[in-house]
Amino acid sequence: MEAEQQKVLLSASIKLQEEERQRIAADLHDDAGPLLATARLYLNENLVNQDKASQLQSIFSAKEIIDETIQLIRNISHSLMPPTLKNFGLESAVNDFFQKINGSGSMNVNCRFHDYKIRLKAEKELLVFRVIQELVNNILKHSNASFIHLTQHNGSENMLIRLHHDGRGITQEDFIKLGKSNIGLGLKNIQSRLKVIKGEILFEQDSSQSFFKVTIDIPKDENER
Repeated sequence: MEAEQQKVLLSASIKLQEEERQRIAADLHDDAGPLLATARLYLNENLVNQDKASQLQSIFSAKEIIDETIQLIRNISHSLMPPTLKNFGLESAVNDFFQKINGSGSMNVNCRFHDYKIRLKAEKELLVFRVIQELVNNILKHSNASFIHLTQHNGSENMLIRLHHDGRGITQEDFIKLGKSNIGLGLKNIQSRLKVIKGEILFEQDSSQSFFKVTIDIPKDENER
């Protein structure tokens, strides 16, 4: 059973990576490719034979298209590594993510980080951020919650991130069952990412049965303590 679970996680991880590659390839092929081809049309060899006014118009049009292509590639790059996360760290990236959700007016979300002075490694921060995104997106799509509250706490050897929400949720038993089934790809992606950083996750319902909570336990390396 353990070996089978490992195969399921590996398969989910490979599928996630392949979907990401295909999305990037499609964006570059379908969007960036035609834009650059159009810019090349404006800058063809006949440009030198045009009058000055036509040359300037062609150059201006090509510049606009190239600027659009640069923005497209920047957007693709940002989806791979959000600039707020890269430049300012996990706390700022989560705050930025939550502010965007609050801006929609559909749900009240907030977060509080306690003593996040020493950042995790960049690749670990990205994986943790993607796990948080996946969890929050699942809550938004499936739980019908009115609020999400995230807290972060530092231990001597680990970091805990906990999400509370008042919607429909799952327990650890549900999580394990879904992880072994052919559905719940998002949950398998969470497992795959946490496996890379040796993290653990726990889904619970509060004893009052008024809300659900998810706890992520991330071990820290020596230089992250």
